[in-house]
Amino acid sequence: MSLEQEAKFILTDPGACRDTIISLGGVSRGRVFETNICYDDRKRRLAASQSILRLRRDKIVRLTFKSPLAGEPDTQVKTMRELETTVTDFDTMDQILTAIGFAPAQIYEKWRETFTLDGAELCLDAMPFGNFLEIESSPAQVKSLSAALGFRWEKRVLANYLAIFALIRKKEGFDFTDITFAHFKPLAIDLEQYAPLLEAGSCDPPD
Repeated sequence: MSLEQEAKFILTDPGACRDTIISLGGVSRGRVFETNICYDDRKRRLAASQSILRLRRDKIVRLTFKSPLAGEPDTQVKTMRELETTVTDFDTMDQILTAIGFAPAQIYEKWRETFTLDGAELCLDAMPFGNFLEIESSPAQVKSLSAALGFRWEKRVLANYLAIFALIRKKEGFDFTDITFAHFKPLAIDLEQYAPLLEAGSCDPPD
Protein backbone atom coordinates (compact mmCIF):
# COMPACT_ATOMS: atom_id res chain seq x y z
CA MET A 1 0.00 0.00 0.00
CA SER A 2 1.28 3.47 -0.86
CA LEU A 3 0.24 7.04 -0.15
CA GLU A 4 -1.07 9.31 -2.86
CA GLN A 5 -0.24 12.94 -2.05
CA GLU A 6 -1.26 15.58 -4.53
CA ALA A 7 -2.81 18.95 -5.25
CA LYS A 8 -4.56 20.35 -8.31
CA PHE A 9 -4.66 23.78 -9.90
CA ILE A 10 -7.28 25.12 -12.29
CA LEU A 11 -5.72 26.00 -15.64
CA THR A 12 -6.77 28.91 -17.81
CA ASP A 13 -3.91 28.34 -20.29
CA PRO A 14 -2.90 24.64 -20.47
CA GLY A 15 -0.46 25.30 -23.32
CA ALA A 16 1.50 27.87 -21.34
CA CYS A 17 1.62 25.53 -18.34
CA ARG A 18 2.93 22.74 -20.55
CA ASP A 19 5.66 25.00 -21.92
CA THR A 20 6.72 25.96 -18.39
CA ILE A 21 6.90 22.33 -17.26
CA ILE A 22 9.14 21.50 -20.21
CA SER A 23 11.31 24.57 -19.60
CA LEU A 24 11.93 23.33 -16.04
CA GLY A 25 13.08 19.95 -17.35
CA GLY A 26 9.82 18.01 -17.31
CA VAL A 27 9.77 14.92 -19.54
CA SER A 28 6.48 13.88 -21.11
CA ARG A 29 5.39 10.25 -20.93
CA GLY A 30 2.72 10.91 -23.55
CA ARG A 31 -0.95 11.87 -23.68
CA VAL A 32 -3.68 9.26 -23.31
CA PHE A 33 -7.46 9.11 -23.21
CA GLU A 34 -8.87 7.53 -20.05
CA THR A 35 -12.13 5.77 -19.35
CA ASN A 36 -12.74 5.35 -15.62
CA ILE A 37 -15.53 3.41 -13.94
CA CYS A 38 -16.09 3.85 -10.21
CA TYR A 39 -17.90 1.04 -8.40
CA ASP A 40 -19.88 0.77 -5.19
CA ASP A 41 -22.12 -1.72 -3.44
CA ARG A 42 -25.88 -1.44 -3.09
CA LYS A 43 -25.61 0.50 0.17
CA ARG A 44 -23.04 2.93 -1.30
CA ARG A 45 -20.67 2.17 1.54
CA LEU A 46 -17.56 3.17 -0.38
CA ALA A 47 -18.95 6.62 -1.12
CA ALA A 48 -20.02 6.97 2.51
CA SER A 49 -16.46 6.25 3.66
CA GLN A 50 -14.97 8.55 0.98
CA SER A 51 -13.27 5.55 -0.63
CA ILE A 52 -12.97 4.83 -4.35
CA LEU A 53 -12.88 1.52 -6.22
CA ARG A 54 -11.95 2.34 -9.81
CA LEU A 55 -11.29 0.47 -13.04
CA ARG A 56 -9.29 2.57 -15.52
CA ARG A 57 -8.45 1.95 -19.16
CA ASP A 58 -5.93 3.97 -21.16
CA LYS A 59 -2.93 2.22 -22.73
CA ILE A 60 -3.22 -0.37 -19.98
CA VAL A 61 -5.94 -1.43 -17.53
CA ARG A 62 -5.60 -0.72 -13.81
CA LEU A 63 -7.72 -1.52 -10.78
CA THR A 64 -7.34 0.98 -7.95
CA PHE A 65 -8.68 1.27 -4.42
CA LYS A 66 -8.27 4.54 -2.51
CA SER A 67 -9.25 5.25 1.08
CA PRO A 68 -8.72 8.23 3.39
CA LEU A 69 -6.24 8.19 6.23
CA ALA A 70 -7.57 7.92 9.78
CA GLY A 71 -7.60 11.09 11.84
CA GLU A 72 -7.69 14.70 10.80
CA PRO A 73 -7.45 15.27 7.03
CA ASP A 74 -4.32 16.86 5.60
CA THR A 75 -5.17 20.42 4.60
CA GLN A 76 -1.95 20.99 2.64
CA VAL A 77 -2.30 18.22 0.04
CA LYS A 78 -4.88 15.54 -0.68
CA THR A 79 -3.60 12.35 0.94
CA MET A 80 -5.11 8.92 0.33
CA ARG A 81 -4.05 5.34 0.87
CA GLU A 82 -3.77 3.70 -2.53
CA LEU A 83 -3.69 0.12 -3.76
CA GLU A 84 -3.26 -0.34 -7.50
CA THR A 85 -2.56 -3.22 -9.84
CA THR A 86 -2.65 -3.80 -13.57
CA VAL A 87 -5.08 -6.32 -15.06
CA THR A 88 -5.15 -7.75 -18.55
CA ASP A 89 -8.84 -7.56 -19.44
CA PHE A 90 -11.08 -4.55 -18.76
CA ASP A 91 -14.38 -6.31 -19.52
CA THR A 92 -13.56 -9.42 -17.49
CA MET A 93 -12.52 -7.32 -14.48
CA ASP A 94 -15.81 -5.43 -14.77
CA GLN A 95 -17.66 -8.77 -14.71
CA ILE A 96 -15.70 -9.93 -11.67
CA LEU A 97 -16.51 -6.77 -9.73
CA THR A 98 -20.18 -7.12 -10.63
CA ALA A 99 -20.19 -10.79 -9.64
CA ILE A 100 -18.88 -10.03 -6.14
CA GLY A 101 -21.49 -7.39 -5.41
CA PHE A 102 -20.23 -4.15 -6.91
CA ALA A 103 -21.90 -2.15 -9.67
CA PRO A 104 -20.80 0.83 -11.76
CA ALA A 105 -21.72 3.99 -9.87
CA GLN A 106 -20.16 6.66 -12.08
CA ILE A 107 -18.09 6.95 -15.26
CA TYR A 108 -15.64 9.72 -15.97
CA GLU A 109 -13.39 10.47 -18.92
CA LYS A 110 -10.32 12.61 -19.37
CA TRP A 111 -7.32 13.30 -21.53
CA ARG A 112 -4.09 13.19 -19.51
CA GLU A 113 -0.51 14.05 -20.37
CA THR A 114 1.92 12.93 -17.68
CA PHE A 115 5.34 14.47 -17.01
CA THR A 116 8.14 13.51 -14.65
CA LEU A 117 10.11 16.33 -13.04
CA ASP A 118 12.61 15.90 -10.21
CA GLY A 119 10.96 12.63 -9.20
CA ALA A 120 7.48 14.16 -9.08
CA GLU A 121 4.58 13.35 -11.39
CA LEU A 122 2.78 16.23 -13.06
CA CYS A 123 -0.41 15.63 -15.03
CA LEU A 124 -2.12 17.98 -17.45
CA ASP A 125 -5.72 16.85 -17.28
CA ALA A 126 -8.40 17.89 -19.76
CA MET A 127 -11.68 17.04 -18.07
CA PRO A 128 -15.03 17.47 -19.82
CA PHE A 129 -15.68 20.47 -17.57
CA GLY A 130 -12.24 22.12 -17.63
CA ASN A 131 -8.45 21.88 -17.45
CA PHE A 132 -6.26 21.14 -14.45
CA LEU A 133 -2.67 20.55 -13.42
CA GLU A 134 -2.19 17.79 -10.87
CA ILE A 135 1.12 17.52 -8.98
CA GLU A 136 1.85 14.31 -7.09
CA SER A 137 4.84 14.09 -4.75
CA SER A 138 5.72 14.85 -1.12
CA PRO A 139 3.82 17.83 0.33
CA ALA A 140 6.99 19.94 0.37
CA GLN A 141 7.78 19.19 -3.26
CA VAL A 142 4.19 19.72 -4.39
CA LYS A 143 4.39 23.18 -2.83
CA SER A 144 7.81 24.04 -4.27
CA LEU A 145 6.92 22.85 -7.78
CA SER A 146 3.66 24.75 -7.76
CA ALA A 147 5.60 27.90 -6.90
CA ALA A 148 8.15 27.20 -9.65
CA LEU A 149 5.27 26.89 -12.10
CA GLY A 150 3.81 30.21 -11.01
CA PHE A 151 0.84 29.01 -8.96
CA ARG A 152 -0.17 30.57 -5.66
CA TRP A 153 -0.37 27.90 -2.97
CA GLU A 154 -3.71 29.11 -1.65
CA LYS A 155 -5.20 28.45 -5.10
CA ARG A 156 -4.65 24.68 -4.86
CA VAL A 157 -7.64 22.33 -5.11
CA LEU A 158 -7.80 19.25 -2.89
CA ALA A 159 -11.14 17.85 -4.07
CA ASN A 160 -11.10 14.95 -6.51
CA TYR A 161 -12.72 15.22 -9.93
CA LEU A 162 -15.89 13.46 -8.79
CA ALA A 163 -16.36 15.95 -5.96
CA ILE A 164 -15.64 18.89 -8.29
CA PHE A 165 -18.26 17.60 -10.72
CA ALA A 166 -20.77 17.07 -7.89
CA LEU A 167 -20.46 20.76 -7.01
CA ILE A 168 -20.83 21.85 -10.63
CA ARG A 169 -23.75 19.45 -11.19
CA LYS A 170 -25.62 20.83 -8.18
CA LYS A 171 -25.06 24.45 -9.17
CA GLU A 172 -25.88 23.92 -12.84
CA GLY A 173 -28.79 21.54 -12.27
CA PHE A 174 -27.49 18.79 -14.55
CA ASP A 175 -29.59 15.64 -14.74
CA PHE A 176 -26.68 13.38 -15.74
CA THR A 177 -24.12 11.79 -13.43
CA ASP A 178 -21.45 10.44 -15.81
CA ILE A 179 -18.61 12.85 -16.62
CA THR A 180 -18.20 12.28 -20.34
CA PHE A 181 -17.20 14.59 -23.18
CA ALA A 182 -20.45 13.75 -24.95
CA HIS A 183 -22.48 15.11 -22.02
CA PHE A 184 -20.50 18.35 -21.89
CA LYS A 185 -20.20 18.91 -25.65
CA PRO A 186 -23.09 21.41 -25.84
CA LEU A 187 -22.19 23.05 -22.51
CA ALA A 188 -19.79 25.85 -21.58
CA ILE A 189 -18.51 25.72 -18.00
CA ASP A 190 -16.66 28.70 -16.53
CA LEU A 191 -14.46 27.08 -13.89
CA GLU A 192 -13.28 30.47 -12.65
CA GLN A 193 -16.68 31.10 -11.08
CA TYR A 194 -16.27 27.91 -9.04
CA ALA A 195 -12.68 28.62 -7.99
CA PRO A 196 -13.61 30.28 -4.66
CA LEU A 197 -15.61 27.18 -3.73
CA LEU A 198 -12.83 24.76 -4.70
CA GLU A 199 -9.61 26.42 -3.60
CA ALA A 200 -8.09 25.24 -0.33
CA GLY A 201 -6.63 28.59 0.74
CA SER A 202 -9.25 29.07 3.42
CA CYS A 203 -7.86 25.95 5.14
CA ASP A 204 -4.37 27.40 5.51
CA PRO A 205 -3.21 28.43 8.96
CA PRO A 206 -2.29 32.11 9.35
CA ASP A 207 1.37 33.08 8.90
